[in-house]
Amino acid sequence: MRVPNSVVLPVGTHIDCCQEGEVEEKRCDIMSKIAAMLEERKNNLSHFINNLEGSEESEFYVDQWEKLKEMENCALTVLDLVPVNCTDHRDIKKLEAVILEHVRNEELFPEVVRVLPPVYRHVEAAIVDVAQSEEMADHGMMDLQYLLSKLSHREHLANLGRELLQDILRYLHRIGLIIWYEEIKHLENTVFLQPTFLISMFKLLVRYRLVQQLESIS
Repeated sequence: MRVPNSVVLPVGTHIDCCQEGEVEEKRCDIMSKIAAMLEERKNNLSHFINNLEGSEESEFYVDQWEKLKEMENCALTVLDLVPVNCTDHRDIKKLEAVILEHVRNEELFPEVVRVLPPVYRHVEAAIVDVAQSEEMADHGMMDLQYLLSKLSHREHLANLGRELLQDILRYLHRIGLIIWYEEIKHLENTVFLQPTFLISMFKLLVRYRLVQQLESIS
């Protein structure tokens, strides 16, 4: 909701646990709740903006007003929910096809036709190679400067600088190949070449009703 022109594809899992005819009913219910949530957000933002504009001391709230106007201009496109049975490989392939169909839609993603410089492809291929090498630890964590030195020894990448590498890492982070939390001070120099490791860690740490589970332990 805070990223300009976001596109969201809701995915409903566990349809194998539903009765016949129940899937469509749940899909419609979820989509209507999403629509209601977006409408409520829109109304709340308008309400807050109007309150600030109507304040007798509105000049003191310029920063808040600008932030709210910025959020108001963040258009969010929510696509139709895709129901899947995660235990059925055919459903996974169906979901993959739907995702590819949407990301190739130039109306949804105007920059989809942009051609990346060759160095982006060279760095991406090199990072995949490093991540799959035997010397890579299972956690896939690597110091940014060390990664730069390893890549610089490869063909076509001898002139790779830190600034260009950071631009490429931002792109690879956006497409999900790697994870790089550059905005977090303690992690800005660490690149995660194995995002699946982080997912496994988060599944262990972030759990439904975790606080209640911990409190129930004597």
